[in-house]
Amino acid sequence: MHARITGTGSYLPTLALSNNDLVARGVDTSDEWIVERTGIRSRHIAGDGQMASDLAVEASQKAIAAAGISAEKIDLIILATSTPDFIFPSTACLLQSKLGVSGAAAFDVQAVCSGFTYALTVAEKFIYSGSHHCALVVGTEVFSRILDWNDRGTCVLFGDGAGAVILEASDAPGILASALHADGSHHGILEVPGNVCGGKVVGQPFVKMDGPAVFKFAVKVLAEVAREVLDRAGMAAAEIDWLIPHQANIRIIQATAKKLGLPMEKVITTVDRHGNTSAASIPLALDVAVRDGRIKRGDTLMLEGVGGGFTWGAVILKF
Repeated sequence: MHARITGTGSYLPTLALSNNDLVARGVDTSDEWIVERTGIRSRHIAGDGQMASDLAVEASQKAIAAAGISAEKIDLIILATSTPDFIFPSTACLLQSKLGVSGAAAFDVQAVCSGFTYALTVAEKFIYSGSHHCALVVGTEVFSRILDWNDRGTCVLFGDGAGAVILEASDAPGILASALHADGSHHGILEVPGNVCGGKVVGQPFVKMDGPAVFKFAVKVLAEVAREVLDRAGMAAAEIDWLIPHQANIRIIQATAKKLGLPMEKVITTVDRHGNTSAASIPLALDVAVRDGRIKRGDTLMLEGVGGGFTWGAVILKF
């Protein structure tokens, strides 16, 4: 039994903020500074009252329609997010309710920017075991809610959005190989070091990041996990039709592609338009490239992500 993606979907909030919009709002930066260091030109910001589950339901409905199924067929929902609607219940359960279905297993995965890679890998194991047959896998984030808009080192990087796929049992090969890793000893270079205790925020409720350290670590582990998953699939990098990396920073993306010997023409990038949407970035980029016709049935894709924790992982699949 194999697990194959049969539908993709994505959603971006209506409000798009350009770099110049951020400057106009008082952020001490410039369009040139941001573009040179990150490749980001714009990002989308959720509206007041618009939660992670709201973005997720829009992306999920598009993926369901693309797969040509009814929501009632879904027997597993795995949702990756670092910005859930509530402490509990899970955002996956809230999404399930908004889709108007019940009964399927539903839970969240928290691996920050690697979240979708983790969620997709977990869903594939459920399907491979035979216990489930149709999974909705979602990455959704409202990172704008955990940004310090006076910290130009972080607030210019992130955006909000959601991406989703339907993963179904299939006789034909789909996911060919995967690899997941984590090293919690590096948590201090990218974290939100705060929590709620006794009704009050304890610590810092905003993203804190050591940019140079994150860059160095990300480039190293993304290259390593890419080679690992290629070995597991018994493939060479040249056999990859499209690399879909986590959309964190164009320099990280370029460095990773160079280490793999892949031309940028084979890399899907949306970071310029979306910014870093954390767990949503890979499925968002995937859906964009599917809908604009670049990714076609039969193409071989590599998805890879790295995020706070630190977590990282990669998946090779036949689309």
